[in-house]
Amino acid sequence: MYPAKFDYVAPSSLDEALRLLSESGGEAKLIAGGHSLLPMMKLRLAQPATLIDIRKIPGLNEIRVDAGGLTIGALVTQAQIASSPEVARALPMLSEAAEKVGDLQVRNKGTIGGSLAHSDPAGDLPAVFLAADGEVIARGASGERTIRATDFFVDILTTALEENEILTQIRFPALAPRTGTAYAKFDHPASHYALTGVAAAVTVGDGGSIHQARVAVTGVGVKAYRAEGVEQALTGRGGDALQAAAERAADGVDCNDDIHASAEYRAHLARVFTRRALATALERAQA
Repeated sequence: MYPAKFDYVAPSSLDEALRLLSESGGEAKLIAGGHSLLPMMKLRLAQPATLIDIRKIPGLNEIRVDAGGLTIGALVTQAQIASSPEVARALPMLSEAAEKVGDLQVRNKGTIGGSLAHSDPAGDLPAVFLAADGEVIARGASGERTIRATDFFVDILTTALEENEILTQIRFPALAPRTGTAYAKFDHPASHYALTGVAAAVTVGDGGSIHQARVAVTGVGVKAYRAEGVEQALTGRGGDALQAAAERAADGVDCNDDIHASAEYRAHLARVFTRRALATALERAQA
């Protein structure tokens, strides 16, 4: 199916893009890689009057690492993240997740900003964003604001971004000493969307027990979520607690039930892949 007719504009600055977005009255959509939006337009699930192509805006495609952590511009592609040695050192699970997104063509066009802003319930990067306790910088007509990962994903395909805001940067705090991270995924064989994806960050204390754990799951519910029951069950415990803690990966979640997988199967996958991600993260923390 062909998309409905639309106007196309390609601003050369962030201020111009914000002006166009504000003047659209909510009838415009931002586009960068387009791998999330264009399929929806072809199915007429989205019918924006105007597409605002932000790919030419400078300053949104940089990767920077400093003492405070990792900062990634919204237009950085998944392929750039997957191949970046700086990202691999600063946040290994982000490299792993980016490498598992779709296929090569998708990774070469799809951006981290688009992935987070789209809030696809089966997207890979939202889980890493949550498990890393990241934050986004959003720019609107009234200035910039910071949105924590825990406040960002609202519902299926819905985030805390206002309709006149543009996501410009994603920030990840530096990992604490003796922290290991990992991303484990069970994907659909055709689309490579996550039927279940789990991002885990584990920090080991001086006594060898788990000082802190952050676990986030995608592909199971209507949005990516922190598995707080798992995190609580691990705090102060050792590696022998992983299996029991992983059993809580789908606690309180209304699991998706569709032609791809039943709710029961998704809950099972969440438990299995939480165990795997945690085991890898813990091994890396202890190395």
